[in-house]
Amino acid sequence: MSPSAAAARTMPEIAREFGLSDAEYALSLSILGREPNITELGLFSVMWSEHCSYKSSKKWLRTLPTKAPWVVCGPGENAGIVDIGGGQVAVFKMESHNHPSYIEPYQGAATGVGGILRDVFTMGARPVANLNALRFGSPDHAKTRHLVRGVVAGVGGYGNCVGVPTVGGECTFHSSNNGNNLVNAMTVGIADADRVFYSRAAGPGNPVVYVGSKTGRDGIHGATMASASFGGEVEAKRPTVQVGDPFTEKLLIEACLELMATDAIVAIQDMGAAGLTSSSFEMAGKGGLGLELDLDAVPQRETGMSAYEIMLSESQERMLMVLRQGAEDAARRIFEKWELDFAVVGRLTETGRLVLRHGGEIAADMPIAPLAEASPEYDRPWRAPAAAPMLAADAVAEMLPPPDALRKLLSCPDLASKRWVWEQYDHMVMADTVRRPGGDAAVVRIHGTDRGLAVTTDCTPRYCQADPRTGAMQAVAEVWRNLTAVGARPLAITDCLNFGSPERPEVMGQFVAGIQGIADACAALDMPVVSGNVSFYNETEGAAIQPTPQIGGVGLVDDLDRTAGMAIADGDALVLIGTTAGHLGASLYLREIVGREEGAPPPVDLAAERMHGDFVRRLIAGGRVDACHDISDGGLYVAVAEMAIAGGTGAALHLESEALPLFAVLFGEDQGRYVLGVPAATAADLVAEAATAGVPARVIGRAGGGDLTVNGDWPISVQELAAVNEAWLPAYMSGQRPEEDR
Repeated sequence: MSPSAAAARTMPEIAREFGLSDAEYALSLSILGREPNITELGLFSVMWSEHCSYKSSKKWLRTLPTKAPWVVCGPGENAGIVDIGGGQVAVFKMESHNHPSYIEPYQGAATGVGGILRDVFTMGARPVANLNALRFGSPDHAKTRHLVRGVVAGVGGYGNCVGVPTVGGECTFHSSNNGNNLVNAMTVGIADADRVFYSRAAGPGNPVVYVGSKTGRDGIHGATMASASFGGEVEAKRPTVQVGDPFTEKLLIEACLELMATDAIVAIQDMGAAGLTSSSFEMAGKGGLGLELDLDAVPQRETGMSAYEIMLSESQERMLMVLRQGAEDAARRIFEKWELDFAVVGRLTETGRLVLRHGGEIAADMPIAPLAEASPEYDRPWRAPAAAPMLAADAVAEMLPPPDALRKLLSCPDLASKRWVWEQYDHMVMADTVRRPGGDAAVVRIHGTDRGLAVTTDCTPRYCQADPRTGAMQAVAEVWRNLTAVGARPLAITDCLNFGSPERPEVMGQFVAGIQGIADACAALDMPVVSGNVSFYNETEGAAIQPTPQIGGVGLVDDLDRTAGMAIADGDALVLIGTTAGHLGASLYLREIVGREEGAPPPVDLAAERMHGDFVRRLIAGGRVDACHDISDGGLYVAVAEMAIAGGTGAALHLESEALPLFAVLFGEDQGRYVLGVPAATAADLVAEAATAGVPARVIGRAGGGDLTVNGDWPISVQELAAVNEAWLPAYMSGQRPEEDR
């Protein structure tokens, strides 16, 4: 902001424009003991933004379980860390880039990938896998196709160029996202356990070093923009979106990892949201130190930048480091070799204050602790969500014969194959991808070993809309099942909590219930939260998204020869694990076939989830399972169809007569269930073993032939099912383009 523009308004007016409430502005006055200048006001506004300070969520985030013997570092750092044995750790986190990706889909998605990569390699880990969870508006909305095309291109363009495989994710569509698409990006890295780096500054007098790309005017007030709802001014926010350069990011990864092999680094922090402001405040604040910065020394790609612009810029591919005194020249040589900027921009002090010098004058002088560690914390009013009523199976009409309903479900936007998406991603770069996108979880080899990491992201927003607590619980449980289904031992989760405005009690009530559901599930499944992100204000003109507490999970595979995919083989017996109650409330069948969105989501029995998952994992580890797939969206019929498509073989289902309507058995979304493909000769023994363990199990059919049948009827060609499943998204994306994309 120029001084002349600032002079035209009072500071309280500018504070409101920057997103500070009148009470927050008054608090800034009491902290400084005077009126802030424009640079100081900008620093207050970004550090106290929802995106940076978590001021509406901190109270509730503290209730999440975050500890376990294998957790090395939980929430509070750039990313979470878990021990994976062999002297190594997995480092991972998921974050949102929702608002930027709606305003400018390519760069918004690309810089979301770049930002989460930096969170991981900042800690000393080489990134080995990217994932994403994408939520778009209704396919018939004018902007949806444009957003899908731009976001997917941005994710692929950045990840492919930086050389990290994109191995998994989700892509769904719902009208609640018409004005707010969601782009949640996750990265997993691996580091040596004794070479992990943190952001806590130490050592008064130590040099503070800026590395990476030059600073420009892109992304200024990006954190503030991400902390506000959309109105009718979306296009005006385009300058707040950052511009990414994946080739520079690749150089930055290599340079940082090379420097990390020395003893030069005391602390390191990427410049993400709020750029140089947040990185400097957070590093010094965690160390209880002060910091003096010479902004004239900051590498700049534009002339005449003010202190305000330099501090609030969110230009990408930049890092801030505290080095050991005397290590500057050695560090400089490394970054110059990689053709990256390197500049000593300041020193740590014992004052506890941030002092900025620019143009020979002091541009800001303010205490660090109140902004970094003591930002406002709100106990927002909240209203518990009304419980959606249970919907009995006999209250749902059978609108189509089951084979026709199956065809329609497999070709609906949520269940249609996302091959069009993931084939634009390089999922094999680095040559360690063992199980590719399209299954329950991706698996990547721990390089040079016969062990692997399983990774997945999951959430069912329609469940969360109907009952946020149960829906959030189910999201964690589905992560548990998806990791289990490939044979991995679940270790921990990261979350990305996407909600509307926390200033509305009904939205805050959804958030509180969601946190309670995550906490319940993580505690019961012994799968703690080690990192995460909160994204509020995902609404436009008062219309909020469906609550979407996205969960990312990481599990450990001890032997890559003992994993399972979802492709059944000719002759396999099909064994159903779990109990079927025909739950159709909040189901895809109800929405896509019947045209209703109502009813409570399926209940989640966490004790049963754990018992069933542990049993299935033992079978896979024992080499007794040819294929495994958890049952989720669309129910049993869809799960078996997906396994048949993956294996290129048919299956004959035999579902004995029950009190439930057959279509409810086929399409009900009861939780805690898996379908196993096992050698036919061992099926009876497996069912007996399950009974002894207290796990419901029964043989429901056999793989073979070219058709899918139920009780000897309704033959459907698996090739036909594969064709309809693959057809929707390419056809949609090649259709008539909306006006804004021409």
